[in-house]
Amino acid sequence: MREAPPDSPGVPEERGFAGFPRFWKQGENLLVGIALAAMVLIPLAEIVLRAVFKVGISASTSLVQHLTLVVSMLGGAIAARENRLLSLSAATDYLKGPYRSAARIYSGGFALAVTALLCAAGLRLIGWERLGGKMLAYGIPVWFVQLVIPAGFALIAFHILRHGADRWPGRLLVALIAGMIVMAGLLQPLSPAVLVPFALAALILATALGSPVFVLLGGAAVILFWGAELPIASIPLDQYRLVTNPSLPALPLFTLAGYFLAEGGAPRRLIRVFQVGLGGVRGGPAIITAVVCAFFTSFTGASGVTILALGGLLMPILLTSGCSERSALGLLTGSGSLGLLFPPCLPLILYAIVAKVSLEEIFLGGILPGVLLVAMTAWWGARQCPKIESTGKRFDPEEVGRALWDAKWELLLPVVALGSLFSGLATPVESAAMTAFYAFLTQTLFHRDLKLPGDINRVLTECGLLVGGVLLILGVALGFTNYLVDAQVPSRMVDLVTGTIESPLVFLLLLNVFLIIVGCLMDIYSAIVVVVPLIVPLGAAFGIDPVHLGIVFLANLELGYLTPPVGMNLFLSSYRFNKPLPEVYRSILPILFVLLVGVLMITYFPPLTTFLPKLLLR
Repeated sequence: MREAPPDSPGVPEERGFAGFPRFWKQGENLLVGIALAAMVLIPLAEIVLRAVFKVGISASTSLVQHLTLVVSMLGGAIAARENRLLSLSAATDYLKGPYRSAARIYSGGFALAVTALLCAAGLRLIGWERLGGKMLAYGIPVWFVQLVIPAGFALIAFHILRHGADRWPGRLLVALIAGMIVMAGLLQPLSPAVLVPFALAALILATALGSPVFVLLGGAAVILFWGAELPIASIPLDQYRLVTNPSLPALPLFTLAGYFLAEGGAPRRLIRVFQVGLGGVRGGPAIITAVVCAFFTSFTGASGVTILALGGLLMPILLTSGCSERSALGLLTGSGSLGLLFPPCLPLILYAIVAKVSLEEIFLGGILPGVLLVAMTAWWGARQCPKIESTGKRFDPEEVGRALWDAKWELLLPVVALGSLFSGLATPVESAAMTAFYAFLTQTLFHRDLKLPGDINRVLTECGLLVGGVLLILGVALGFTNYLVDAQVPSRMVDLVTGTIESPLVFLLLLNVFLIIVGCLMDIYSAIVVVVPLIVPLGAAFGIDPVHLGIVFLANLELGYLTPPVGMNLFLSSYRFNKPLPEVYRSILPILFVLLVGVLMITYFPPLTTFLPKLLLR
């Protein structure tokens, strides 16, 4: 999986479309920023009003949920505008000349057709909702907010057309291919049952040539629903239900907190804390790398952000300490995903929502396994450092004190996030809003690293882009998942597996193998929506604790970020450090093996996962 960096070879130039209006970009960015700011301020106002006046804001929860819908669709449109929608490793990066142009036109045409059909499905949903007459709050009908779904898909389709070719003749070919695909579906020259396998094969080819992941999952849902002669309007309906889940607003809010930290001076201050405390110890730079990367990924939920934001700071430290360039590259690439098991990371929140597990339990369940993986990574990194006891630099308590004082606000962030949640002071969404607001204050008011309005607008836009790209995938993937559920795939899998395998230990081993393969082929967010509904009934059939199953699932998918040939961290590391992919592959193999051992330990020693939830909650 990859997100094309803005200046990478995979991003087409804007020749032939120089007139794209700047005010339109600014308008999209502004709307996403306003929606995210409102998502922070409404829960904060709710907390204050509840504590001081014993009252609340009418329909505040529903308002925040629907603001998440706005962020998801407009953020997805911005990701499409910047050509940064998540995709599989694009073959267009390796093709040249007319072959590359043809691949772009075909994949763009298929992506445009799927997006147009999803837009039409969204309009059909609006028609249904208008008949229902349901109100959101303050006289606003629900269908009016839901208009952002077809509008968002229309914007995405427009940007896909723009990026389908460099000039208008090529874009006309993209539109022609899209029109032919849509017409084939409407006219049905053959029965849908006959056409479905060919349509799915054409979709897979388009994905291999560069179509975004949401096109793969949304297109599969559209094709399967069409083949079964079911209304495709249920796909945006499933998307709406997922994105407006009561717990989901915590996802963009915690991500926003991480972005404020990553874009401010927090990385430099935190690295200095560990440098003065551990820099003179053998392996100190490796420990610094593992801990700081885990901290940032736990809040951004995006290991790529960690690599891009911290790579330039940490690479010189590792090389200066005597680590080889290959070891340093492998350590930084592997450390980027370490924080995925620590609260309040996005995958934990998503898993809790999809698997219907308590958010507090899954947060606590990930702490000890996360610590284990960080410790094993730091141990491996320390062994790659020169075989000397220290750099000779004396430990200076005064310097440590100054570093701690400078980073005091950042070091208190986990206390704000987890303390407000587990103390009962705030709901998960309110806790996320408090964390985002606190991070905003630390970087703008206390340290003044970020300036109003320019820096804040940029951070809000980047956060909206990431969240929109992820939620776009999750929303359309749920339609595909629900098709599998309606086809009774999970129940058939339970019957097949339980009839073949008797031992829970054997089941867990095979589950690990299966999930590692899934991690090679899918991003972690798609896998949560598509695969979790399939494995949860299997875990229940073998008597596996649902929290333990969740952490095993996420730990295995964490390896997917590092698994050649399509692990997302591999592409981002190659881009960030300007290294060819084969060199990144060679650097990551040792740390990948170390983390695999850690995942097996987590799998076969359940108390690592279940001890804290049982101690503190059950």
